[in-house]
Amino acid sequence: MKQEHDANISPILPAFQRLKRRLHRMAGAILGNDDEAADTLQDAFCRLWSKRDGIKTENEAAALLTTTVKHLSIDTLRQRKRFPINELDEEHELTFDNETEAITEREELYRRVETLIDQKLSPTAREILKRKEFLGESFETIAQALNMQETAVRMQLSRARKTIRECYRQQTDSL
Repeated sequence: MKQEHDANISPILPAFQRLKRRLHRMAGAILGNDDEAADTLQDAFCRLWSKRDGIKTENEAAALLTTTVKHLSIDTLRQRKRFPINELDEEHELTFDNETEAITEREELYRRVETLIDQKLSPTAREILKRKEFLGESFETIAQALNMQETAVRMQLSRARKTIRECYRQQTDSL
């Protein structure tokens, strides 16, 4: 077997082809996962391929491949410990269901408050509430848009909030 470095062929490729199965088994034994083992082999090959001009013999390439695969496998294990991937299980599904229920309840609450606003407030009070609470406009801007005094806008908003709060309390107390 020729151990000399041929000018046209890097010794990495023949060493990799010869040791591929053994390296895969080694990485698989360390990682416990065939897909990660295959990824590790590919990473090791790519890392050494970029250094192919400095590798003179197939034995040197084999030693570097073995060492690189081993170290990359250990690095993958360490990374797995630092950033664990949680598998979905019943507990996580239950949490998701609870979150979904919470979102549904919140949407229902908004619908009830929206209904109260539509039923209990005057058109002016609704407009002021919408502009202040939902659009975030200033009292000055609302007053100019509705041709009102700024103090009157503040008073209308305060009364609208109080009305909605009282109606909502009455509604929830009766449930």
